[in-house]
Formats: sequence, C-alpha cells, structure tokens
Amino acid sequence: MSPRAPVKPLSAVPRAVFALLAAALAAQLLWQASAPTPRARARELPPAPSLAALRLAALGEPVALSKAAMLYVQGFDEQAGVSIAWRELDYGKVALWLRRVLELDPRGQYPLLAASEVYGAVSDPARARLMLEFVHERFLEDPDRRWPWLAHAALVARHRLHDLPLARRYARDIRLRATGPRVPAWARELEVFMLEDMNELDAARALIGGLLRDGLITDPHELKFLSERLDRLNQSSESWQQDGGPKP
Repeated sequence: MSPRAPVKPLSAVPRAVFALLAAALAAQLLWQASAPTPRARARELPPAPSLAALRLAALGEPVALSKAAMLYVQGFDEQAGVSIAWRELDYGKVALWLRRVLELDPRGQYPLLAASEVYGAVSDPARARLMLEFVHERFLEDPDRRWPWLAHAALVARHRLHDLPLARRYARDIRLRATGPRVPAWARELEVFMLEDMNELDAARALIGGLLRDGLITDPHELKFLSERLDRLNQSSESWQQDGGPKP
C-alpha cells in the first residue's frame, strides 16, 4: 500500500488565492444585494376554449367540468404571490368563460350569480354593464328559471349605476317573458317601482291596472298591495293636477 501524500497546511496556500476568493465572495454578495427584489407577475386570463373542445375534454361529465371551470375562473384573481383586482380582469374573457360554464350545465345558476353579484359589483361602470348585459342575454334563453338574476341586475342598474331606463328594460323583460307559475308576483311588479322612480306615474298606473285586470296576480295579499298602490298613485295624480299639472 503506497504511502498517503502529505496534506499541505493552509499556511502554505498563497495569500493571493485567499484575496481572490474573498474578492469573489464580496462581489457575489454585492451583486445579490443590488439585484431588484423578484416580483410575482400576474398572468392574464386566457381565452375560453370552444364549447366543442370542452365537451370533448369533459369525457361525458359536462356538469363536473363546468364546476371545475367555474372554480378556475373564480380563483384566477388569487394567483401565487399576487392578487388581481376584479376591475383589472378582462371582462370580455370572463363573460365568455361564464357562458361556457352555462353551456356545459344549462341548469346551473352559479355563473349568473357570479356575474350579477360578484363581477357586477365592480366599481367600473363599463365592466358592470357588461356583466349585467351578460345576465340579460342568458336570461332570454331560460326566463322562467333565470329571472332572479335579471331582477338583481335591475336593482344594480337602479341603485349602483343609477340608470333607470336600463333597470326598467330589465324589469319589463321579466314581466313579459318570465310567465311561468313559479315566478312570483313581485318579480312581475318590479317594473312598477322603476316607473315610479322615473316619475312615470301614468305608466305605473296603467301597468298596475293591467296586472289586476288580466288576472296575472292571484295572491290576495298581492292584490291588496297593488290595489292600495294604485289608489295612492291616483291620489298623487289628482293632487298634481290640482297643483297645475297637465290633465291626462
């Protein structure tokens, strides 16, 4: 067995080598200290796939995929290391994702809830209107089941956007299109309140009279409520005429 080579003591290493190593370490530390702090960057919401592609990916379970897609969209504002405000999202892409979710599960209601109560609550009026119009378009596909979300959209248009004509348009479509037996009377009466807020008292009176005359309201409490409201509107109209307003 050959003898082991003697190990040189550290004192035998030239000082220049130590100086070079120290300089390299110092340079590395300085470089790391001066480098900017890494920042997480938000990813943009990608465009929604086509319905055909989603149905193919669903493997016969479209409802399950719709729920997964909804979770994906709703969780997109919270990414690793960064939080995205709703007003910074591309609402055109959001609306298309929500539409795809509904197409996968037409009986689902959650995309409409998210559109009217979550994304529609954004402080940007343009984005809020886009979400309300999305709700309106999807309502037209199934009025008797989707009327609650258009009713909420009407209230958002009235109280948050202060757009009474838009609120009345939504309320009118509920009255004209949501005619199923499970649609409550108050939903059909929503247009009356919008007309009163617009000071369209004659139109409100005519609408209440039509609801009473056509037999669309059958609940005794609703009938009493509308009759009393019609009486108040008639009294308001008479007082206005006595004060110099134009006669009908």
